[in-house]
Amino acid sequence: MTNQSSKRYKRPNKAGAPVLRLDGKAVADARRKVLQDKIAQFTQTRQRKPGLAVVIVGQDPASQVYVKSKVKTTTEVGMLSKHIELPETTSQADLQKLIQQLNEDKTIDGILVQLPLPKHIDTTTIVETIKPEKDPDGLTTGNLGLLMAGRKRVAPCTPQGVMKILEHYNLDPKGKNVVVVGRSNIVGKPMAQLMLDADATVTIAHSQTKNLKQHTKQADIVVVAAGKPQFLGADDFNENAIVIDVGIHRTQDNKVTGDVRFKELNVRAATPVPGGVGPMTIQMLMENTLALAELT
Repeated sequence: MTNQSSKRYKRPNKAGAPVLRLDGKAVADARRKVLQDKIAQFTQTRQRKPGLAVVIVGQDPASQVYVKSKVKTTTEVGMLSKHIELPETTSQADLQKLIQQLNEDKTIDGILVQLPLPKHIDTTTIVETIKPEKDPDGLTTGNLGLLMAGRKRVAPCTPQGVMKILEHYNLDPKGKNVVVVGRSNIVGKPMAQLMLDADATVTIAHSQTKNLKQHTKQADIVVVAAGKPQFLGADDFNENAIVIDVGIHRTQDNKVTGDVRFKELNVRAATPVPGGVGPMTIQMLMENTLALAELT
């Protein structure tokens, strides 16, 4: 729910109201205490902590940062954290063997393999090696299939985080026209499904969409997961739009930016980068791991 401390940024159009900054970190912080209480109750009832295993292959700097953040958060919320680092030269067979061992480990409720993987390893095969019952990312065919069938076990973390941000700020997608820019299995497709489940009317746009602006300009809510830094700006949205930026990129001068030029926006509400969707992705990973633990 929106509170008076929510930050607002002035629009370029001085006649308009300030842009509501949708603060994902604040939403994650608000949910964190509730999650900690649920984990403490689970631990007391089951006589064990929910467990999350995070596997990283190689030394990709960005992946290392993400993994450290996930491991740190896992411990802070009171869950068992298992952090496994493997060399870049790890074979696909050895990685699959490790995942199969974690599948059978009763102390582990969630298995996350940090992406991207080295080029000699097939990502799809590795993801599908994870048991759907231990897939907190929600990316296995089993979990994506349940989501599309309306019988969700867990949803992919980033799209689920977007929905929780909207919920927190009382921005209900019901009856709204929503455009999702991007069609990946990680964000675009599950994002569209979650919006459909929330009774929105959804359009999926992608690299082959003609006249993208025509679609985004008419939308009530636009979720941008294009994978292109600063791809869209003020001219691409109407002034009453809610803009959710899922992109995250590091520029040559080491600054972090999204798919949207946030500072120039003249809209109703928007997520910044950093500090928007990113913190909620990790929060949803924690919540999904607990949800899977509770199903055992």
